[in-house]
Amino acid sequence: MLRLRRYRYYVFFAAIVVFLLYRITQDSEQWESVSASIPYKAPSKSAPERSSPEHGFGLTNKQPHPAKGDTRPTSENDYSAPQLHEETGKEPEVKIPDLKPTINDDTPDRFDPPTISTTTKSSNQTKVLVYDTEDAARTTTAPLIDIPDKNVGQGAKAAGKGVHGAPGMHKSKTQSATTTIHWEKFPEHFPVPENEIIPLPTGKPKPIPAIQYDFEKESPEARGKRLDRLGKVKAEMVRGWNGYMTYAKGHDELSPVSKKFRDPFCGWAATLVDALDTLWIMGMKEEFEEALLEVEKIDFTTSKYRSEIPVFETTIRYLGGLLAAYDVSGGKAGGHDILLEKAIELAEILMGVFDTPNRMPVLYYNWKPAFAKLPKRAAAGVSVAELGSLAMEFTRLAQITKENKYYDAVARITDAFYEWQERGTSIPGIFPEHVDATGCNRTAEAEIAAKEAEREEQRQIETQKSSSEFAKSSQSGDKTYGNEDKPTKDEFRALDRRSEFGTPNDKDSSVLDNDDSDSIKSDSDSEPKKPKDKCVPQGLAPGSWGSNEQYSMGGSQDSTYEYFPKQWLLLGGLEPKYKTLHTKVAAAVKKWLLFRPMVPDDRDILFSAKINTQGNPDVDANIEWEVTHLTCFIGGMFGMGGKIFEVPEDVEIGKRLTDGCVWAYESTPSGIMPEGATVVPCKDVNNCQWNETLYHQWLDPLYETRIEQMADYEKQYKEWKTQKAQKASMRGHTNLGGPTERTASSKESVDGPRVETLGDEEFGHSQQVAAEKTQSVGGLDTIGIQKRAPPSPIRSSTDNDTDSDRRSQKSTQATTLEDALDINAGSDAVSDAVKPPFNNHADQIPLKQEEENELPEPQRPMSHLEYVKNRIESEKLPPGFISANYHGYILRPEAIESVWYMYRITGDTSWQDKGWKMFNAIVSQTRTEAGNSAIDNVLLPNSGKRDEMESFWLAETLKYFYLLYSDPNLISLDEWVLNTEAHPFKRPI
Repeated sequence: MLRLRRYRYYVFFAAIVVFLLYRITQDSEQWESVSASIPYKAPSKSAPERSSPEHGFGLTNKQPHPAKGDTRPTSENDYSAPQLHEETGKEPEVKIPDLKPTINDDTPDRFDPPTISTTTKSSNQTKVLVYDTEDAARTTTAPLIDIPDKNVGQGAKAAGKGVHGAPGMHKSKTQSATTTIHWEKFPEHFPVPENEIIPLPTGKPKPIPAIQYDFEKESPEARGKRLDRLGKVKAEMVRGWNGYMTYAKGHDELSPVSKKFRDPFCGWAATLVDALDTLWIMGMKEEFEEALLEVEKIDFTTSKYRSEIPVFETTIRYLGGLLAAYDVSGGKAGGHDILLEKAIELAEILMGVFDTPNRMPVLYYNWKPAFAKLPKRAAAGVSVAELGSLAMEFTRLAQITKENKYYDAVARITDAFYEWQERGTSIPGIFPEHVDATGCNRTAEAEIAAKEAEREEQRQIETQKSSSEFAKSSQSGDKTYGNEDKPTKDEFRALDRRSEFGTPNDKDSSVLDNDDSDSIKSDSDSEPKKPKDKCVPQGLAPGSWGSNEQYSMGGSQDSTYEYFPKQWLLLGGLEPKYKTLHTKVAAAVKKWLLFRPMVPDDRDILFSAKINTQGNPDVDANIEWEVTHLTCFIGGMFGMGGKIFEVPEDVEIGKRLTDGCVWAYESTPSGIMPEGATVVPCKDVNNCQWNETLYHQWLDPLYETRIEQMADYEKQYKEWKTQKAQKASMRGHTNLGGPTERTASSKESVDGPRVETLGDEEFGHSQQVAAEKTQSVGGLDTIGIQKRAPPSPIRSSTDNDTDSDRRSQKSTQATTLEDALDINAGSDAVSDAVKPPFNNHADQIPLKQEEENELPEPQRPMSHLEYVKNRIESEKLPPGFISANYHGYILRPEAIESVWYMYRITGDTSWQDKGWKMFNAIVSQTRTEAGNSAIDNVLLPNSGKRDEMESFWLAETLKYFYLLYSDPNLISLDEWVLNTEAHPFKRPI
């Protein structure tokens, strides 16, 4: 009966499961007839197309083909993210027809995140709610078409196929239960009042001196040469772009060796977005239109690759890339509104990083709602570059959208740097590499915490004292407490609350303790309430926990200094702070950092050093004479700054700085500059000749010690040869050759009568003592000889433990007695008095006893010149280099960037020739079948490849090479200003 009842339960639960599956299937069928997406806006076809290959500002009439991807699951709570649904494909391929623009042509004064929904009109048509700039959805009737689905970070992997890859395949009846987490917008914790938002500077832009050289008309030969080079650069771009779109479309970066992909950022197609303006500039309009379809698929509200957004990289690559593509393609008139819409979508997410007490940004932003909604504070050890290199992108967005909130976000950072520069740093004018951006004085916080802890400790003592007195009085019965006299519960609690009074930034956490989030706990709660944030306000300050500060123009600092003059240009000269900031930076670099290296051909070049100081560089500065690829931007910065601020000296300095990086390229076997190296500084910048002796001394910091060691060795070797010759002359003499005769006699009488002679071990030890005594008496310098132990005697494999112990005892007795009597081992009389009787069963006597008694030859140390030669060969150091510890190359653009600036500023075509050598070297060393790869070692003629192609290869490096050989009016420096990722923004006129 029990078994039957159990089976009934099984049948009952099975029926329930079948019923639930049936209902789920019925519910899912209603979505099969619905398909909607955001229609892509067809580009305007009225813009003229230029025929020259060096001008890329025309439009193509060719409609790009769509590509399909998988459906992105969306969260039910994602009210701000566009919702996307999928249609069951009944045709193998459906091309997108030309659609009329559905977006308002007028640029609104305010942009808000759009919303999308869909409704079904009939079996053949659907109403699609599209983006509307007035925060309203406008309904349009369009044929039911198969538009590629959004597939975040993946691109379209199944072009021309059905929903899941096979043509005509219907969707499964069951939907995935997985939901995607999306960023959500929450009310700010530290909002800026409307009347305190810093507005964009207004007024007519000020007259700014021309930057570009006034180029004359070129000869036909020069034009032909230039266009030939231009075509080869474009061919490299086409090859790299095709490799990316074939093997990594929709992902951040191509792995050009393995033909795979990487997603080091957030999987938002970094290479594609970064290269948009390059495509347009190079006239690759068809590829540009195809890329826009992928841009539309990007969902900046989620990422399956990273939980934290790297704010600096995202801003310069994505936000800068979208805005630059919008600008170069014609802006509002160009008709590519999706670029601006995506820029705003991303900017709204990034605005959350500025929601801190002092409005300094959190530079690694956890976008997930559970973290994004919490109050935050900037970190205590951010880099100068990450903090100060957001200005141009948010300023340009504010100019386009007329939204001051974007400018306010970065203007407050500029104000903080300006205030810090006025207040003063250890090297006036420039800033230490690491910055405390918390806005809290940690020293003052620690002092306050210590005082509070001291007061709390005193309170505990008093509480314990009163508790003790109460206990005594209770035991004696002297006092009966009433309600008014009864000690409170807190008075009896033994507290140790020191840990509650630390500073709010004891850890590098960007999330603040929310002291108002928890209600007051009852008496029964065991956990005390968290202490309130005890921030003592301050401005920017050095961010290292130690006292060491680093100052340079290299990595982690570079682009902030680059942005000061460029931001001044972008604002039309209307904000004087940027000119002041740049002027003081240039003065500090010239005084503290610039140096001329000593090179074999006495080339007059400059580099920028790195200084480590404890706060007093006049006394404790430790200078690294570095040559780094990232620092190569400085030539262009000085050249441009010298032109716009009318400082001719700075233009000349820019030339020498740029030529320094060119020299570094020309010096290596690969023709490419290493990531980081060091050289020898000249004592006199104006008079510096190559000195090979000095160069060798820098290569060998211990050269003086090596020279002394060699002198000692030569002396010891001479003495050793003298002693060896003397001993050889005494060998075999009847009065002095006792040991030799005795050895020979012993050899002859091993099997004969017993002869009293000295055993092997005793003989060897005696000879050693004799040598030491003789050398000591003679006063010889025996350094390196006495420390070398004599070789061990050869032992027979048939020795037994008894004989071994006995021999050890005999040897010890003989040594002790000889030492006590101070007897020379060569004396026959004394030796015979102390020697033991010969034992026929002792060890065999070595056949080469004389060789064992040879004085050891001194070890020869490595000489200074040998060390230098060995180091140059082992490290493959080019002439003039002291080290090249960072000898890779990751397709960086900084050197060719400055070469381009020098050509555009001076008009000197020698810069084009220098750049062409650089281009050929880079391509020959990095080319793969699918693109170009970073390499491991530029000091080798054929280095291994790392299988990485950074997005800036297409966005920056190839763009600068192309512009070096394009018509000078293409992206003229008098009309455009480029951000640190080479994205050109339109200057106000």
